[in-house]
Amino acid sequence: MIRIAVVGASGRMGQTIIESINQSDKVTLGVTLDKGDDLSDMIDRFDVVIDFTRPEATLQYLEVCKQAGKAMVIGTTGFDDAGLEAISGAAQKIPVVFAPNMSIGVNLSLKLLAMAAKVIGEESDIEIVEAHHRHKVDAPSGTALKMGEVVANALGRDLSKCAIYGREGIEQPRDRQTIGFSTIRGGDVVGEHTVSFFMEGERVEITHKASSRLTFANGAVRASAWLKAKPAGLYSMQDILDI
Repeated sequence: MIRIAVVGASGRMGQTIIESINQSDKVTLGVTLDKGDDLSDMIDRFDVVIDFTRPEATLQYLEVCKQAGKAMVIGTTGFDDAGLEAISGAAQKIPVVFAPNMSIGVNLSLKLLAMAAKVIGEESDIEIVEAHHRHKVDAPSGTALKMGEVVANALGRDLSKCAIYGREGIEQPRDRQTIGFSTIRGGDVVGEHTVSFFMEGERVEITHKASSRLTFANGAVRASAWLKAKPAGLYSMQDILDI
């Protein structure tokens, strides 16, 4: 049985992950940690760490896992380039699942977005709208950025050069080569994402709405079980779902 360490255990996501682990017959809860606890003191009590905390904390836990040869599932978002490089470097020594969204539905949506972009993307104005609860600190969400990246890659574009995050004061027609992002924050929205392809006379929208954090927790627990016996490497939910 795979033993999981849950960091940020007292938070909303941590509590949901623990609930998911308790419902699984493939994994068991090894240890729980909150701010101030030292993961290094618990090395012998877990096989995989699940982390949905903050970038600075995640990177500290990642270093412990790398030194101890433990696997890690990372659902944290908001990393800068240095953080992303650290994750890639660690994955050369340990197995790491890194995904901005662990939801099965979101990852299916990413596949559909790539298909849609290849078929109608060049004839479309593409807009991404995401909504989350008032406590979310990064914007746009990691999932929205991943959706934009998937669409841009399918079209042979560089998202860093074609993304538009605000239009205040822009006095010119919309450039069809750009991908627009809009962010909504309020209430207790778990997560909603819509990518719209606006064409002349019609539009196609691909939407995912999460009504419970359990969908993300279940994906993370599934990823932890999948990591069993996997070699060092950087894996995504696409790998786990084989899509």
